[in-house]
Amino acid sequence: MEQLHLKPATKASGTIKLPGSKSISNRTLLLAALAKGTTEIKGLLASDDTDRMLEALDALGVVITKAEDSIFIIGANGELPNKEADLFLGNAGTAFRPLTAALAFSQGKYHLHGVPRMHERPIGDLVNALNSAGTEIKYLANKGFPPLQISPAKCDVSKPIQIRGDVSSQFLTALLMALPLTGQQATIEVVGELISKPYIEITLNLMAKFGVEVQRDGWQRFTIIANSHYISPKQLYVEGDASSASYFLAAGAIGGTMHVQGIDADSIQGDIKFADALALMGGLISYGENQITSSQPKSKQLKAINLDCNHIPDAAMTLAILALFAEGTTTLRNIASWRVKETDRLTAMATELRKVGATVIEGEDYISITPPEKLTPNAEIDTYDDHRMAMCFSLVSLGGVPITINEPNCVAKTFPNYFKEFAKFVS
Repeated sequence: MEQLHLKPATKASGTIKLPGSKSISNRTLLLAALAKGTTEIKGLLASDDTDRMLEALDALGVVITKAEDSIFIIGANGELPNKEADLFLGNAGTAFRPLTAALAFSQGKYHLHGVPRMHERPIGDLVNALNSAGTEIKYLANKGFPPLQISPAKCDVSKPIQIRGDVSSQFLTALLMALPLTGQQATIEVVGELISKPYIEITLNLMAKFGVEVQRDGWQRFTIIANSHYISPKQLYVEGDASSASYFLAAGAIGGTMHVQGIDADSIQGDIKFADALALMGGLISYGENQITSSQPKSKQLKAINLDCNHIPDAAMTLAILALFAEGTTTLRNIASWRVKETDRLTAMATELRKVGATVIEGEDYISITPPEKLTPNAEIDTYDDHRMAMCFSLVSLGGVPITINEPNCVAKTFPNYFKEFAKFVS
């Protein structure tokens, strides 16, 4: 087993330029591939998840050219060239779910599969919604889970397509991005409460950049009008990843001052709201052009919070670590989606927080964390092949204790050089 030993630290200061947003990167790649015209994408995230999407698009016959700081995609104008392909998508939900929907309407034979954990992540609600519109998607192993086989089908989107909103917002994102391929008017009805709404905002924002405006009635009904087609915006710049920003903003609030470049108050990403949560805990936040600065409170003591985190599910994991540095018990609510991510993040977080001395209550959709008087040194943190577990727990070292991260290379999913960057700013 590979291990990374982090030395004890108490200070964090400096300026970090963020890698591109995973959510924006993979959505942009697929939309550019489906659009008419050539799109230059600047600031694309280089990671395992984007590599899986690029490999899939290449296998589907999309022409992709890489330059020094850009990637050029010649769009297929809604008609993917290869009508038969075997696509390995690793553990990339932002590739697997949207591609499932897009390929279901592409009149081809496609085999979609991934790593074992991907085959444990539910996709039944999306498949049910697609098959209700006449697509032909079959499970190759366990019902409701990948791997999948997609076959040509006669689709009918004349009736509203219903999709559950309380499992993963990626299901709605997948439908929204794929339905313009039908050329017909299509309506999606969300059943139940829609979680992670800011991720849908990202989807709608990017679809609009590619020329497709979605009509919506609140968060319950979305309509794509007939004859909607994706058209390249020519050039698109990918924002820095707001979820990745959370680790460095947190470091500044714990141990000094961090300037985080690549995002600002106008970000289209929901995880930008992490800065608001950090301010509630006492962190000092200021915004500039393409930059957010986070500093330690004057008292040097963060405060516990009780917060509904439905709008920042990924960045909320960082709040769980910040609870170790706060006075009182922190409760993070409405985070049931943690259970269907790269791992069951609720159980994983509770288990690993206890290793560093915290008292933790794990509920079905919440976690309560009371910090110890002193953090337990030399804890060995299991990462569960989950990039965010690894990055989050690096912050524990700022409590002045050494900590070991097991299997640290899982960060390659979104931030391959995270630990090198983190080491630059802590002492």
